[in-house]
Amino acid sequence: MNWYMFVLGSSVGKKMLMAVTGLCLVGFLAVHLLGNFMAFAGADAFNAYAAKLHSLQPYLTIFNIGLATLGLVHIVIGTILFFENLKARPTKYDVYKNPGGRTIGSNTMPYTAVLILAFIILHLLKFTFVDKSATPIFELMSTTFANPLWVLMYVVAMVIVAVHISHGFWSLFQTFGVNHPRYMPLIMNLGLIVTFAFGIGFASLPVYLYLIQ
Repeated sequence: MNWYMFVLGSSVGKKMLMAVTGLCLVGFLAVHLLGNFMAFAGADAFNAYAAKLHSLQPYLTIFNIGLATLGLVHIVIGTILFFENLKARPTKYDVYKNPGGRTIGSNTMPYTAVLILAFIILHLLKFTFVDKSATPIFELMSTTFANPLWVLMYVVAMVIVAVHISHGFWSLFQTFGVNHPRYMPLIMNLGLIVTFAFGIGFASLPVYLYLIQ
């Protein structure tokens, strides 16, 4: 059995691909969060940071294509696994009993994934695929988050992202076989730290920009 058949022809292979792409996306979120923190240093610092990123063309374009590919693979494989699970259990149990290890994150993964995808599209349309020559990115964000509805939407979206990561981070270690009783409590605690760091970190920016208006 070659690598291609293992990945696409087996549930284990698809879960491993989900774990790898998920880990890469978490890594991107970490870098993106660090970049967002530049906004707390003020408009000049953040606009200079954005200009520096823009100057890295065409490397930035290649990176974005790679990131989009990772996201697309993650979405497609996740969708395949979702329908495979439905096919394996086409009818719901009459009485649901939590067998243990089930969390809000694990129970809502497909639904949070759809909401996150919708948020990403909105985020790209609002802040990426726009002409920034007339309005610098910091000013664009400040104008957007002067509206409390935008702030609320972003905070809710970050809570959804955190819930999604809360299960995804833990499950990727389980997929790679790191599920020894000695290590799993540490991994789960690390997952909680990562979850809160992303949720609070990303949500803090729109709240901050709203408060300094």
